[in-house]
Amino acid sequence: MGKPSLLPLLLLFFSSISSSIAEIKTLKINADTRPIILFEKFGFTPHGFVTITVSDVSFTSSLGSTDASLFGFFILSDESLIQATYQSQQQQQNPNPNSNPSCILSSPYVRPLFRFNEPAASNSNVHNGSFPITHPDEYSLFFANCNPESQVSMAVRTEMYNLRPDGTRDYLSVGQYPVPSLYFVFALAYVAFFAVWISYLIKNRLSSHRIHLLMAGLLLTKVLNLLFAAEDQHYVRVTGTPHGWDVLFYIFQFLKGVLLFTVIVLIGTGWSFLKPFLQEKEKKVLMIVIPLQVIANIASIVIGETGPFIRDWVTWNQVFLLIDVICCCAVLFPIIWSIRSLRETSKTDGKAARNLAKLSLFRQFYIVVIGYLYFTRIVVYALKTIASYKYRWVSVAVEETASVAFYIFMFYMFRPVERNQYFVLDDEEEEAAEAALREEEFEL
Repeated sequence: MGKPSLLPLLLLFFSSISSSIAEIKTLKINADTRPIILFEKFGFTPHGFVTITVSDVSFTSSLGSTDASLFGFFILSDESLIQATYQSQQQQQNPNPNSNPSCILSSPYVRPLFRFNEPAASNSNVHNGSFPITHPDEYSLFFANCNPESQVSMAVRTEMYNLRPDGTRDYLSVGQYPVPSLYFVFALAYVAFFAVWISYLIKNRLSSHRIHLLMAGLLLTKVLNLLFAAEDQHYVRVTGTPHGWDVLFYIFQFLKGVLLFTVIVLIGTGWSFLKPFLQEKEKKVLMIVIPLQVIANIASIVIGETGPFIRDWVTWNQVFLLIDVICCCAVLFPIIWSIRSLRETSKTDGKAARNLAKLSLFRQFYIVVIGYLYFTRIVVYALKTIASYKYRWVSVAVEETASVAFYIFMFYMFRPVERNQYFVLDDEEEEAAEAALREEEFEL
């Protein structure tokens, strides 16, 4: 009797999941006992369609026979979700002995597509159908198993798309339409950024350090990541499949993530332009962050390439979130260590003005890194969650804009120049700097 009580919680959980890319998917479910399985979430126009083909269907139950009418597919809009959840809770509290209150397929708030007691195709073990969507909204495609203590096995092929005015299919959700163009525009912006950075390094080659070359590599991987993301989304929109562009996207997403965290750690330690070596504790941070980024990207691939229908999908999401939080915390420690080291050095080396400038620089960097990580992890996620399905692209635009702003700040503050204002100051500023250091301890 555990399944009915889980239904409201499952529906509420699935409501928080963002729209998927909704490419054409073919998947296999084996001996699955879940009462509710979410396949896709998709934003439709008034000319949308859901196409489902189910084959190799088999049911088993520890109680003996199963009722095929209690297995089926349905779609549910976010607008109807609260009503369906509320009704399910009410029916469990006041059950009607003449009905099956636990079966979401019987709810008036959902749109059943078909049940497995309905006539199949010419092949008795194949069910298929194409179902039009006339009311524009964001719908979730579910499979419901209302038979107690039963399990189902089947092969499922799903397609969710909207028709363009010329009759061709568009496999991207309504709120994702501008995303390929957005990725391409930001890729062009980073190409210009990369060209300016390379010319700056050539102009100031005597002041350039290894960290600046690593920063150039970060820009290049960011360009390629965005280009392949744009191609991935474009091909999904036109054909329903990425045609291999997703592989290149994931490769450069991984490289970009590793390089970004590595650059933040190395800048935070002052490596290359303040000191030519890393301490053991700083090396350990890199040895922790880089393997964690490998695991995080594996989790990201599983999340992106499968979907919520796999049993461990929630676990992979939790793994990705946990690792991302650990990496975000880990990269802050080297900056804190540098600030504390500079503060202690300022009391003994007699170079108050230079130390004050360095402290100011690293404190600014610390604050901006925290702001960037907080914004891209929390604010952007909130936008994805609360924005209307028609405007999901806004979260992509906001995230990439924040990234551009962060990169510009980081690259500008740590650019190679012959007389960097943070590291070379006039002697007459010593007295004022010493007074500032006495008044301000630069505690975080």
